[in-house]
This record gives sequence, structure tokens and C-alpha cells, in this order.
Amino acid sequence: MENPFVRPEDPSAAAAIAAIGEDLAVFDDWMDRYQFIIELGRKLPPFPAAWQDDAHRVAGCQSKVWLAATTEDGRMYLAGTSDAAIVAGLVALLLRVYSGRDAAEISATDPVFLRDLGLLGALSTNRGNGIAAMARKIHELAAAVA
Repeated sequence: MENPFVRPEDPSAAAAIAAIGEDLAVFDDWMDRYQFIIELGRKLPPFPAAWQDDAHRVAGCQSKVWLAATTEDGRMYLAGTSDAAIVAGLVALLLRVYSGRDAAEISATDPVFLRDLGLLGALSTNRGNGIAAMARKIHELAAAVA
């Protein structure tokens, strides 16, 4: 089985946020940005079907979203997916920022970047609430392993 946990491609959460901002700035309109985000979701490592259960489900999301975490050498690695394409892409964005970081960096990285990048304003209220619930869940997982 392929490792479902996302390995960081950026040296820090701040660098990941900056890179996501640069990626989104390439596109002139939100339809193109949505397509880019959907593609990110398609590139997530496969999430084990056995983990698509209530224990891994994120409450507060209209779509079904599952997250799992593991720790290794003081860093938390995350895996996740959703049954909705755009939401899986949003999961991918969050995992790019938070996966592979230590608990202190995760706690210090406020999900306000989602608003700053224009993502929350461009999403429906339900999706905005869902991504906020995902970010809260990641912070809770980090606090639990700290």
C-alpha cells in the first residue's frame, strides 16, 4: 500500500502558504483556480478505504471528509480525502501547509491564510465552514500529540 501520509514539499508552513498564493495568482478567475484546486485533490496519496469511517471523519463538513495523523521524529504527518472533488483539493491545500510540521509550527500557523488567499470568500458558506472545521481538526490533532 502506498503511504497515505503527505510529505512536505515546502520547508515550512509559511513557505507552503506563500507557494499556494503564488500558484493561485497565476489564474485570472476563480473557475481556473477551482480547476487547479480539484487537480491538487486528485494528486493526494490514496486514503485507505478502511479509514473512511466515523473515527476519521471530520465533523462540521457538508461533504464527507476524513483525516488521519501519525507522528514521526516529532513531526505530525497527515493523510486525508473527501468524497467531493473540490473539497479533496482543499484538503490537499491544508495538508501541504500542515503535514510534516511539528506541533508548535502547526499551532503557530493560524488558518487565517485561507481568508488571506481569498479562498474563504470564493467558497460557499458551507464549504468555508467545512474548511474551517478541517483546520480546527488538524490543530486538535497537533495539540493531542504535543
